[in-house]
Amino acid sequence: MSFDDDPGRGGGDPADDRFSTLGGTRQTRTRLPEGTGDPYGSTRRPQRGSRSLVMVVGVVVLLVAAIAFANRGGDSGSSPDGQSPKKPDAQSTAASGTKPVGGKQGGIASGFAQTEQGAQSAAANYAVALGSEGMFKSSTRADIVRATHDPAVVDGLLGRLDQAYTPSFFKNVGLNDDGSTPSGLTFVSRTVPVGTKVTQQDGASATVEAWCTGLVGLAGPGSTKPVTQTWFTITEKLKWVGGDWKITSSSQTQGPTPVSGDDRASTADEIAKAVQGYGGFTYAR
Repeated sequence: MSFDDDPGRGGGDPADDRFSTLGGTRQTRTRLPEGTGDPYGSTRRPQRGSRSLVMVVGVVVLLVAAIAFANRGGDSGSSPDGQSPKKPDAQSTAASGTKPVGGKQGGIASGFAQTEQGAQSAAANYAVALGSEGMFKSSTRADIVRATHDPAVVDGLLGRLDQAYTPSFFKNVGLNDDGSTPSGLTFVSRTVPVGTKVTQQDGASATVEAWCTGLVGLAGPGSTKPVTQTWFTITEKLKWVGGDWKITSSSQTQGPTPVSGDDRASTADEIAKAVQGYGGFTYAR
């Protein structure tokens, strides 16, 4: 997804609703190609255009918080001395043995170590917070941004966010004009980091990539914006500020996206109950 996407764009023919292919409890499946060819290769059947639109819109909705990442900075993926970054080894995701952080700011984990693993933990937890439904509420949005970002960039980001979360945008994602959830439905916006890696780090700065999957949509009887899954990678530039890692700028790209399975799609009611019954995690290495 490009940050140039307009999150407030809507309208058009209702019959061309970008969510219609997943309406109600209907399933949308991607079949694996026959034969022994690489399922990710050229033999893979092209996905239907409407499904592609669903995935794109899902990313827009889930990471509208990426508007807060407006200070985009290019990152070559190389270390300052021009050498290639260290590749993850077989044990790169093994437990470090370090106890999870005990601090919390605005309900978000804080007090990460000034180490490579500390930077990865911070990036993962911040991705979760910025992809949450709390970003759609003015009462909690400012707290999330202040807890995750360098104070030097907070005020500017909040100003841009206030301009982005408009009644027309809320309507486009199925919410009420004030961002509240329609009666009888559950708004879902969750980011789940799958893995992280550091591409640059020195004593006071780090660049971390977080590969994530996410859920977004409205769950419940009669929902016209059913919950869909998205895949994306967030690159966070972190700075050591006041004894903790904080975001100075971020960017986002789509994928890597695995081939969809043939799992039965759950009903809207099942999804709503799952979201209400299962909490999130504090990520630590």
